[in-house]
Amino acid sequence: MPTNHYDILIVGAGVAGSALAHALSTTTSKLRGSPIRVALLERSLSEPDRIVGELLQPGGVAALEKLGLEGALENIDAIPEHGYCVVHSGRLVHIPYPDGRQGRSFHHGRFIMRLRDYAQRASTVDVIEATVNELIECEHTKRVLGVRATRSTSNEDAEEKEPFFADLVVVADGCFSNFRNTIMGKSARQSSTRSYFVGAILKDTLLPIPQYGTVALVKGHGPVLLYQISEHDTRILIDVKHPLPSDLKAREFLLAHILANVVPQLPASLHAAIREALERDRLRRMPNSFLPAVEQGGRYTKEGVFLLGDSWNMRHPLTGGGMTVALNDVVLLAQMLGKVQSYSNWDQISDVLSRWHWARKPLASTINILSVALYDLFGADDEYLAVLQNGCFKYFECGGECIRGPVSLLSGIAPSPALLFYHFFYVAFYSIWVMFTHSQHVGKSKDKTQSALAAPPVWEYPFLLMKSIKVIYGTELIIEYLSAQKVNPSRNLSFEDGGSSCSRQEIEDYHNHLAPLSTTKPRPNADELPVIVDLDESDDEPNSMDCPQDMCDLEGYEDDEDNGDPDVLPGERMKR
Repeated sequence: MPTNHYDILIVGAGVAGSALAHALSTTTSKLRGSPIRVALLERSLSEPDRIVGELLQPGGVAALEKLGLEGALENIDAIPEHGYCVVHSGRLVHIPYPDGRQGRSFHHGRFIMRLRDYAQRASTVDVIEATVNELIECEHTKRVLGVRATRSTSNEDAEEKEPFFADLVVVADGCFSNFRNTIMGKSARQSSTRSYFVGAILKDTLLPIPQYGTVALVKGHGPVLLYQISEHDTRILIDVKHPLPSDLKAREFLLAHILANVVPQLPASLHAAIREALERDRLRRMPNSFLPAVEQGGRYTKEGVFLLGDSWNMRHPLTGGGMTVALNDVVLLAQMLGKVQSYSNWDQISDVLSRWHWARKPLASTINILSVALYDLFGADDEYLAVLQNGCFKYFECGGECIRGPVSLLSGIAPSPALLFYHFFYVAFYSIWVMFTHSQHVGKSKDKTQSALAAPPVWEYPFLLMKSIKVIYGTELIIEYLSAQKVNPSRNLSFEDGGSSCSRQEIEDYHNHLAPLSTTKPRPNADELPVIVDLDESDDEPNSMDCPQDMCDLEGYEDDEDNGDPDVLPGERMKR
């Protein structure tokens, strides 16, 4: 047996990889006579510097507690987050999370270093700084037996590739994964980029509602997110829709675009701090990509290896659900892997992957679908989506269950596609009712000092009816998405799908995992409702095959679309 042989080898020490390594080190099973030996390989163990992955929802906080990782939120100057503040056309709506739930916002790199620290302290985990170059496959069966990697040394000329073997390989190398297509084969789906986030840090800035993530809807452009990530730092993320216009690729033109078209629509109290940050900081950009999860295992994907985190499943970061999905994935996966007797038995692993895929569906699908729907809504660029956007804002203004239900879905407290259906269509029909009955701008008042408001006259009803039909037709998009993802709204009750189902014990374990999130508590007063929001989105840090750091720097940046192409050979991006 080779010297560097492990039970499980994990590529990438980001959120998912580090958490899984720690979880496996604490997993005990009567079926195994010895602890699980884990290798965690990471290209660079220095503190990462990213503009996303900085806000964790209550569902993610609860998952950290289940994994025994709640201490990762300590001593990193993390900020409690109590909810959303949505700003639209000068109006503001306060959206607290229910029952006093809290989340945390923080500098991404500090959080990652704390997670890695937990993995490094585990006696059965070897954390190795090395760049993974390729997968090692059996010549005859093509099963993955391990990886070849180049250790990080002070000698730049040392390029010797060292083999690391394991019964099972888990690849969590992030959104720019080099191994996605190799592992998934014909099942692989290409990620799609909806937009980009341009990020900077504001200094000593007071948000409209302190310790609440701020979402500003910008007419004609994508939304803007702001949330405090430390005592003195506040992150701003400005959405720029894809494809990026050629004249905005240069920093000076992008800066002029933001200052002229975006900043004037944000709260006036933030203008000075935003201008100062944009002129002081380098503007950094990250693509907002979407990648649906495809079931792994069996004969459809490469034997001996599977994907985890952003390398496998991504959603738009507007709702900040990435880390919540990844950490909940780790909770379920660690429980199931702990019951496997032999990790070299691909039939057993395939069964685990199938059951894990469907067990994660209620939470993952709810957050994934919501991210797409809300981005289309908040970034509305046609008159029909604008109707839904206005109706959604007024729906939130109703308070009560109109806030509690959607924000429970968003935070991972209520993982129910059925509840998502209910609120989505309720918003659609409520938007139509608002369009028919609520006063709208119809020009200037008689003294021409302010806008005149009036309800639509009866003769406009036929036109509004046709418009309503098109609005309802737009809601069919979410049904198409659910069908494409094979999401059964009742899965949160049974987890069954054809021939693949979870055991009663696994269903019970999953509901026990969710119990701390959904337990009814006395409802506090409105002014003391701490709530959490996750405006970020990154469930997984790009790792061994990370994108170059300057990819996210717009100074002197030359757009290179294949930076996100998993077909790019290992090491190619580093050479560029």
